[in-house]
Amino acid sequence: MLLPSIPENAMPALAPSVPSAPQRPPAEAVEAVLSGLAARFGNRVVTSKAVREQHANTTTWLPNQPPDAVVFPHSTEEVQDIVRLCARHRVPVIPYGTGTSLEGHVNAPFGGVSIDLREMNRVLAVHAEDLDCVVEPGITRKQLNEHLRDQGLFFPLDPGADASLGGMAATRCSGTNAVRYGTMKDVVLSLKVVLANGEVMTTSRRARKSSAGYDLTRLIVGSEGTLGVITELTLKLHGIPEAISSAVCPFQSIKGACDAVIATIQSGIPVARIEFMDEVQVRACNLYSKLSLRETPTLFLEFHGTEASVAEQAERFAEIAAAFGGGPSEWTTRPEERTRLWQARHDAYWAMVALRPGAKGFSTDVCVPISRLAECVVETRKDIDALGLVAPIVGHVGDGNFHVGPLVDMNNPAEIAAVEQFLERLVERALRMEGTCTGEHGVGQGKMKYLEAEHGAPALAAMRAIKLALDPLNLMNPGKIVAFA
Repeated sequence: MLLPSIPENAMPALAPSVPSAPQRPPAEAVEAVLSGLAARFGNRVVTSKAVREQHANTTTWLPNQPPDAVVFPHSTEEVQDIVRLCARHRVPVIPYGTGTSLEGHVNAPFGGVSIDLREMNRVLAVHAEDLDCVVEPGITRKQLNEHLRDQGLFFPLDPGADASLGGMAATRCSGTNAVRYGTMKDVVLSLKVVLANGEVMTTSRRARKSSAGYDLTRLIVGSEGTLGVITELTLKLHGIPEAISSAVCPFQSIKGACDAVIATIQSGIPVARIEFMDEVQVRACNLYSKLSLRETPTLFLEFHGTEASVAEQAERFAEIAAAFGGGPSEWTTRPEERTRLWQARHDAYWAMVALRPGAKGFSTDVCVPISRLAECVVETRKDIDALGLVAPIVGHVGDGNFHVGPLVDMNNPAEIAAVEQFLERLVERALRMEGTCTGEHGVGQGKMKYLEAEHGAPALAAMRAIKLALDPLNLMNPGKIVAFA
């Protein structure tokens, strides 16, 4: 039986009345919070200008907007105390991990209190039989893997920076291993979250799957601190592979390298990492990391498995690469050589910045369906060259995600305008190809303006409704993801 249609003007509003734009709280409210924090946390509350500025955006050309204070809690209960005090006086709360986010996520445009979670960095439990662990949000991925190594386990996500696990979940990060192991939305089983009213919510149990209710875990993953403060994570783990092989494969063209990626993924080769660098980024890495790679579009690869399977995967990839003008590949299984190769990849940002001393580095990303990858990267390179910009391209191309790093003279208004136009076209290009404005950096402040074009007004209204339901006073990291006029 078909349900009768309901006239559009009879539908209730999806969201409650939208609040006015957030403003800085009155000075007396901030003073009351600072006084209460000092009484509760003593010297774990810091108000010096230098520390406050370190806890605001420092990684892009977005302005540095520091909080009024930084506090260093040791437990979920202490985070609750901070949030309740701030809620009582209507002062914003900004969660902080290691500060490596790239879209102004940790800025405090309306002041408030930065909650630095670095001292909540314990491994609370490792369930080796179940391949999972429970950790606090301040532990970094390298610290966790050091802890796990003796048990033959590892946490696979590797965004490059030694980011905190809480921050990685908050921004829904991915990284070099995502093509095989998934992104944070795939590896987080459960979260403990302090909500805007100071209550603690546990999003799920430790079971690998559940059909019980809304998927609150994935709601919080990627919420960028706008719905609550993550204070505990349950994460999936993997066994350390028996054999690991890494390779560098040069190509004659960007299109050839990208087409080889597409063919590799479509052929079902279980590649663990497949990273792209254009010739500009290769030159930067040669100079910065003392490599001697051919300065041509290049793929960095890694295969995990048994010795036999790794060898087979490498052989199959070599055949694909040759068909697209790639090779010969240089392979290694020696740990020290693999480490040197991937450290150079992780240092790509610093290598990029060193290409143009005095310029400001700006790293942005988009992601498109894998079938549109070559087209998108080639068009982007042509756009860069036409504008005369210095902007290396590097990316986790196995899942269609790539980064562009324009180097900008901040004293040159014409150059700033050209880069701004380029960034607009980059996002427009990705959306035209059914992609997204950000594959892993997140929205923060920098990409809020693209959300309606990507998702549509009804979806954006749903996001606002969720935000207001969980944070009606708009105190949790305000000014990020969703805007209120």
